[in-house]
Amino acid sequence: MKRLLVATAVIEAGAGVALLIWPSATVVALAGPTVVLSSLALTLLRLGGAVLLAVGAGAALASRHEHSGLARAMAGGMTIYNVGAVAGLLAARLGESQSGPLLWPAIVLHAAMGIWCVVCLRRARRPEGQPAPKP
Repeated sequence: MKRLLVATAVIEAGAGVALLIWPSATVVALAGPTVVLSSLALTLLRLGGAVLLAVGAGAALASRHEHSGLARAMAGGMTIYNVGAVAGLLAARLGESQSGPLLWPAIVLHAAMGIWCVVCLRRARRPEGQPAPKP
C-alpha cells in the first residue's frame, strides 16, 4: 500500500499545485480552450487545488504507516475520490463535449488509481500470512 500512497501523494499534490498557481491553464489542459472561467470559478479552482494539496499531504503521511488504519482509511477515501473523478471527467467529455489534451489521460489515470486502491484494500483485509485466493 505504501507505493499507492506515495503515488497518490505525488499525483494529487502536483495537481493541487497546478490548480493553485495556474488554474486557467490547468482547466484548458483538461477541458479545452473554449472554456471561459469567471473569477468565482478561478477562486473555486484554487480552493480545489488546496484540497488536492492536502490530500497529497495526507497520503504522504499515511505512507509512513502503511499497515495502519490510517493507510486503509486513506485508500478507502481515495477509492471514492477516483471513482468520482472518473465520473465527473467522463460527464465533462460525454455530456458537455469538453476535450482538452489531458482529459482522456486523466480519466485513465483516475480509473487505474481507483483499481489500485481496491486491490490494496482487498489485500489489507487478509490476515497476515494468508495467501491471496486463486481465481
